Amino acid sequence: MKKIYVLLFCLSSLVGLNSCSSWIEEDTDGQMLDTTVGQSANDVDAWVTGVYSKWIYDMFCWGYFPRVLEFDADYISGPDWLFGTFGAGNFQGESDVTDALWKGCYGLIARANNAERRIRAMASVDEAVKNNGIGEVKFQKAFAYFMLVRAYGEVPIQPETAEFDKNQPRQSVADVYAYITTQLEEAAALMYKNTDNAYQKGHVCAGSAAGLLAKVYATMASAALPAGTQVVVRTGAPYYTDANGERQYADLVSKTIQKKTVKGYEQMDSKTLYTKAKDWADRVLTGKYGDYELLPYNQLWKKSFATASEFMFSVGSVSGDATYKIMVHSQYEGYMTAPGSEFIQSGGWVGCTRHWYDLFDHDDLRIVEGVKHRWRVSTQQASGTGFYYPYTNEYRILAEGRDLEGNWVQDPSGIYADGLSYYYSKDAQCLAFTTKYMDVTNDAIDNADANWPFLRLADVVLVYAEAANELGSGESDAVALNTALAYLNMVRARSNATAGTLATLDTKLKMRSAIIEERAKELACEADRRWDLLRWGIYLDAMNAVGSDDAGVQKSRLERCLLFPLPAQELNTNKAITANNPGWN
Repeated sequence: MKKIYVLLFCLSSLVGLNSCSSWIEEDTDGQMLDTTVGQSANDVDAWVTGVYSKWIYDMFCWGYFPRVLEFDADYISGPDWLFGTFGAGNFQGESDVTDALWKGCYGLIARANNAERRIRAMASVDEAVKNNGIGEVKFQKAFAYFMLVRAYGEVPIQPETAEFDKNQPRQSVADVYAYITTQLEEAAALMYKNTDNAYQKGHVCAGSAAGLLAKVYATMASAALPAGTQVVVRTGAPYYTDANGERQYADLVSKTIQKKTVKGYEQMDSKTLYTKAKDWADRVLTGKYGDYELLPYNQLWKKSFATASEFMFSVGSVSGDATYKIMVHSQYEGYMTAPGSEFIQSGGWVGCTRHWYDLFDHDDLRIVEGVKHRWRVSTQQASGTGFYYPYTNEYRILAEGRDLEGNWVQDPSGIYADGLSYYYSKDAQCLAFTTKYMDVTNDAIDNADANWPFLRLADVVLVYAEAANELGSGESDAVALNTALAYLNMVRARSNATAGTLATLDTKLKMRSAIIEERAKELACEADRRWDLLRWGIYLDAMNAVGSDDAGVQKSRLERCLLFPLPAQELNTNKAITANNPGWN
């Protein structure tokens, strides 16, 4: 059996590499072949860090993550060559689906099971240290299963007390979730709070498990709501052709979508699950598992705040490291020709569509500061040109001095009056590119140390709002609507967005739709949108309402796209699985 050598390292946080503690051999199934258990707190850290390291090497380091979680959504776009067949809805045989997600998650699960057994066997280690280590690996394992069950539906559960077994049958969606919630509840009880002296910043903690439980229960609850439940989505084809044959941006259209049945969740009790989602979110927000707060917007995406309490679980890397690297900065921001340069050498491809941008109020910081409004690539240096965004009267006048009809308005005396010529292109070159991942140690390398936020406090706040709304006794339950509105506005206030009011959000449908839309805005470019569309049973309608997006990426989807296909290797080697997901070979 081929051996893979895995470097275990000590972390002061998830984003820092300090020193190597040991080399451990690992086989192709993620089984660690080292039989040494160890008997110290450092040994606990080593086993825990070995599980964390799987996220970076090899799930993120090749660029498959977050692509596999992110690119199949209505508001996300990029060049056709990058999105490829996966971005167009053909997931069969894609390495993202097989190597990154399926193999990556099961490799992480194997490591977590091994680590838990090794830590439990340490007889001489302080009980609190052991418990925290066990809780951390339980959280990682639960998160891996959460990604798997959302992507593939029924999946195998690997036994914790036995060596890796290839021939495990798929378990029902309900059973997988039962396993996930059990692991997380145990983790919440075992781990340190972020207020404990022994807690290490950057690691997950009790509040991380509680926050993820809220999200997991909300996922089940929304999926279990009856077919026919309505959601309003603002969407539509990006362009129309005018009388002169020119492509023009189409306005957003409010489309009322009837929820489809979500396979595997039919027998679940939505009310019970939303009650649990609200309860776990409340435990986080009221401080039962530590101290948590929403960061001011001007701190939120600064590297110096990467381990602040808002970031409940994130994955980072080491600047310039050839192995423990992630491609997030390169894909979303682009790396520069030199440190601090204004010219993008390569990358900066992935962005949001114009319809996503148009969801926002004019002064919302998530587009005022959270979207690039001008940038330059290396090929524009000699010509003295650059790009601007969006294509509106306001920004065209600032950039060119002309309005959208080409009329001269004024000398360009606004923010772009620097002697350069900025222009706009209706293709993948000009999208709503986020600034979330710009602040890195060295912006001129393609493996810069951006963090990937898997779970933020803002997500938990919106889960509370969602659960409060759905638990309302009727379509216009004033108490439920007021509670949901208060938590919705917490997120909106942070970004200087106009507060929602009961005058406009006076029904459960309107509040539900506003919360789902707020999630699309707040959690953009954080690999959340696809999974929201799926859990609400509106994925097919939302995607097909777009057709071909701003960059020409095909968003139309077939029913088989509701689940990813199982990897061919799994079907060929696992004797307990005899069929793929519907529609896939």
